[in-house]
Amino acid sequence: MWALATFVAFFIKGLCGFANTLVFTTILGFGEANVNISPVELLLGFPSNLILVFKNRKQLNKRVFIPLALLVLAGSIPGAILLKNADVRALKIFFGIVVVLIAVEMLLREYQLIKARKSKLLLGIIGLLSGLLCGLFGIGALLAAYVGRVTESSTEFKANISAVFIVENIFRIVVYSLVGVITLESLRQSAMLLPVMLIGLFAGMKSSEVLDEKVVKKLVIILLAISGAVLVFRNL
Repeated sequence: MWALATFVAFFIKGLCGFANTLVFTTILGFGEANVNISPVELLLGFPSNLILVFKNRKQLNKRVFIPLALLVLAGSIPGAILLKNADVRALKIFFGIVVVLIAVEMLLREYQLIKARKSKLLLGIIGLLSGLLCGLFGIGALLAAYVGRVTESSTEFKANISAVFIVENIFRIVVYSLVGVITLESLRQSAMLLPVMLIGLFAGMKSSEVLDEKVVKKLVIILLAISGAVLVFRNL
């Protein structure tokens, strides 16, 4: 089951650039505790992000990934306060609804049912919320929604969102190591699953090269909507 979850999750990662955490956690969440799932997914996700950034490095845009990376790191500060004092379930439901609405709006843009006019104010708000959500819970759905709005191609999307994820991954690896979430067992399991991750990732990357660009972008939007919906229903 761990090998299956790894292959499917990182095939999706290679194809669309994100959603590996959602897929991995969903498949294993029925029989495994989250404290066992998260460190393994993190240790597998970090090298996958390095690979995607290297593969699509020519599409990196400093104006996209640097501000978002800083927002993600900054999200850990109010995150500590919110996690202690706020209703975490309510926050996740709110963010989930926002992700679904953004995905619907992006899909309407793809089918040209609404005018493709961008609001800098709206993008700024989404950027702030995405940094907060990723810093709070390590959830990249809103982050993907933001990057999807400010990039034009799937390669540009993958390069910039993976660059942000690298910063977030390093931060979480340090924190998880300090609090003891990353253990020798999680390191051993990650090492065993690494070949499966690489096979799934490169299979997804190859598939994205064969598929039409618009098809890949629509898959990203659909995964966004599913991510938001799962976030809502898990916390109702």
